[in-house]
Amino acid sequence: MKVVVLGGGVIGLSSAYFLQEAGHQVTIIDQTDISNNCSYGNAGYVCPSHFIPLATPGIVKQGLKWMLNPESPFYVKPRLSISLIQWGLKFMQMATAQNVEKAAIPLKDYALLSQHWYEQWAKLPAFKFAYEHNGLLEIFQTEKVAEHSHHIVQRAHEIGLTDTKLLSQAELFALEPRHKLDALGAIHFKCDAHLYPNKLMKQLIEDLKSKGVQFCLNEEVTDFETSHGKLNAVITNKNKYTSDAVVLATGSWSRELVQKLGIKMPLMPGRGYSVTLENSPFQTDYPSVLIEGRVALTPMDGNKMRFGGTMEITTTKAPPQMNRVVGVLKAVKQFFPEFDIPTPSWEQVWYGYRPCSADGLPYLGRTKKWSNLVIATGHAMIGLSLGAGTGKLVAEIIDEKPTSIDISFYQPERFNH
Repeated sequence: MKVVVLGGGVIGLSSAYFLQEAGHQVTIIDQTDISNNCSYGNAGYVCPSHFIPLATPGIVKQGLKWMLNPESPFYVKPRLSISLIQWGLKFMQMATAQNVEKAAIPLKDYALLSQHWYEQWAKLPAFKFAYEHNGLLEIFQTEKVAEHSHHIVQRAHEIGLTDTKLLSQAELFALEPRHKLDALGAIHFKCDAHLYPNKLMKQLIEDLKSKGVQFCLNEEVTDFETSHGKLNAVITNKNKYTSDAVVLATGSWSRELVQKLGIKMPLMPGRGYSVTLENSPFQTDYPSVLIEGRVALTPMDGNKMRFGGTMEITTTKAPPQMNRVVGVLKAVKQFFPEFDIPTPSWEQVWYGYRPCSADGLPYLGRTKKWSNLVIATGHAMIGLSLGAGTGKLVAEIIDEKPTSIDISFYQPERFNH
């Protein structure tokens, strides 16, 4: 079967991997050269701990408070946009305790499936992407978050993540002894792992090319050739590609693309930033999320340290803002007072766009309108974490096999009414 995969991020590449393995002829199309997309600059987490979706009670109220702070970790760029307004209204509607409760087990199962496949890849000679299963620390500074952390640990145990532990200040300091740390305690999610995304992406590309997967880069999809409820061909600004099946994994550019196919899919780009230091004196022993600062720190690949964060709901054309990077580094210093990280130049800053759905859950599955189209996008900040698992699920969907997990929660047309 000829399968055209639209998008060369970790979701598209993982889909191509499992489709090629299943015997399909795979072509990947991307509008860029896929050397620096959102799959490269993220924190590298493979994290079953992230079972709480982006759309949570209180996030909207908190977001409004942050609107006037140019260094805040969550920001919605005000603009007159119908798609932004529609997304925002649905986001507020979906940000309920009931929806958060319902999402926990599906998200956890999805992440564990993905982790399984990363662990399988890490055993193969072609893949050496600095995979480490050391767990993740969620570090907090305030009594309010300490109280909330008790509930998170309890919920983690309820959904089967029983190796999750609430650490006292002394226990936290014992795990991170190298630097002074200003914190009350942490949650230790022993279920989590991390990897170096830059190596993973490069090795996936090399592996796929060696197996005959065709890469059509710097080509923009302009239209589709359709008949009888099927996509017969993908048309780009350079070529036409006939298809038996199409996988749409175009990240933050997906909403505009599915509109061409008559599908409504509320989705907004959420820009994030990161800075990676090599041979840095500012090293931690564990990957960590600084809760109040909403910043992620990851030791990577032996000698690297990555600092990342912010969720800036904006357009893919808006210029980046250095004050967001300054905000990330300030938050790091509030937790690690010895980390005097100088403001980097733009050449040292990475930024990319995470595709954010209106309920914080991915869009994954077939569509009713087009029988041979599979959508795989909307993974927000956990696209890398869910990448390998998504690829396996996409291949199962294409081959009409029972899926490894229940994907009914992720139906891509769930807002089409």
